Amino acid sequence: MSDAVCRLYEAVLARRGMEPSSSRTAKLLAAGRNKIAQKVGEEAVEVAIDAVRNDREGVVGESADLVYHLVVLWAEMGIAPQDVWDEMTRREQSQGIAEKPPKAAA
Repeated sequence: MSDAVCRLYEAVLARRGMEPSSSRTAKLLAAGRNKIAQKVGEEAVEVAIDAVRNDREGVVGESADLVYHLVVLWAEMGIAPQDVWDEMTRREQSQGIAEKPPKAAA
């Protein structure tokens, strides 16, 4: 999985600065961070809706869309996949691979 995400990340980076009409990815990058973040949110909601509907195929497809938009957001923000993998490793070492740290109290 991480290899596919890294390949996707490199492909997204290659589309930076391209004519927006030539690539959906270039168009999304040109639209900016707010639009990319909006797409991440939309795809996450679509995954959740398909899950509630027990639509396995829908969850798979929408999850792929979510990963794509998340990787575009990373590229826009200068976050490399390795940055995320490193954070996952740090969390695994402190809490285990199947746990998520609690949110800090406000």
